[in-house]
Parts: sequence; C-alpha cells; structure tokens
Amino acid sequence: MKFSAREDVEAPAEFVFQQITDFQSYERQALRRGADVRRVDSGDYKVGSAWDVAFTYRGKDRKLRATVEEQTPPSIVRVSSKSDGLEGETVLEVVPLSQNRTRIAASIDIRPKTLSARLLIQSLKLAKTNLTNRFKRRVSDFAEVLETRYQSAK
Repeated sequence: MKFSAREDVEAPAEFVFQQITDFQSYERQALRRGADVRRVDSGDYKVGSAWDVAFTYRGKDRKLRATVEEQTPPSIVRVSSKSDGLEGETVLEVVPLSQNRTRIAASIDIRPKTLSARLLIQSLKLAKTNLTNRFKRRVSDFAEVLETRYQSAK
C-alpha cells in the first residue's frame, strides 16, 4: 500500500533538506503524541541511525524500528521501518525548482509480511481515500511550517 504527495515550498533546497533531516524534532513530535522513542545508536544522525518506537494504534500496543537507509544531501532521505509483520519505506525527495523554490515529494510504502498484517492492510485499503487525503494534508502542513521557518530565519 503506497501513499504519496508533492508540495512546493518557498525556500532553498538546502534549507528544506536541513529541516527534513532534523530527526530530533521528529523524536520530540512522537514523544508529544504519546509514543515511547529510544535511539538505538548515538552520535550524529546519519545513514544507519535507528530508533525503537513503541505506540498504541487501534487499541493495540505496537513496536517499530526505524532506520535511516539513505541520506544524500540535498536531494533524498530514505527511512525503512519494520513492525509486527509490516515493513515500510518512507522516501523524501527534495527537488530544487529555482533558487528559492523547492518541491518536496514524499512517499510511504507499506508491505505486509504476515497474515495478521495483511488483514490490517486490507482494512486500511477500505479507508485509502481518507488516509491519502490525511497524508497529503500533513505534507502540505509540513511545507507551510518550512516556509514559516525560512521566513523567520531570513
């Protein structure tokens, strides 16, 4: 099951990539939403950095391991995740359109590895339109936040 969205941002590609790779802010966001986040490694955030995340979804406790698989400044970040029979890949591409305009292409691909995970994916497919719209709205909101940060940083 795949979700994708594109959004243009009024900011340079380098700034956008720097904000996209601010993994500490993602950790804080997950903690604010009630997830338990533990960094597996230490030091700089780079390829191989990983997190163990525990959270509740649909009334069930879930565990996830997220790992940075690729980080090529200023164009692409790829993060893989594994959880309870599911494998996923999140790809964020940064495409410069002009000196101060950048396109973000975000995609999430989720694949089931067990029968129970297939059942979960089937139930999500029933709500795919709603989930796709929510994903696009979140990417759009993120783009607005980036523009605001860039304007205040100038």
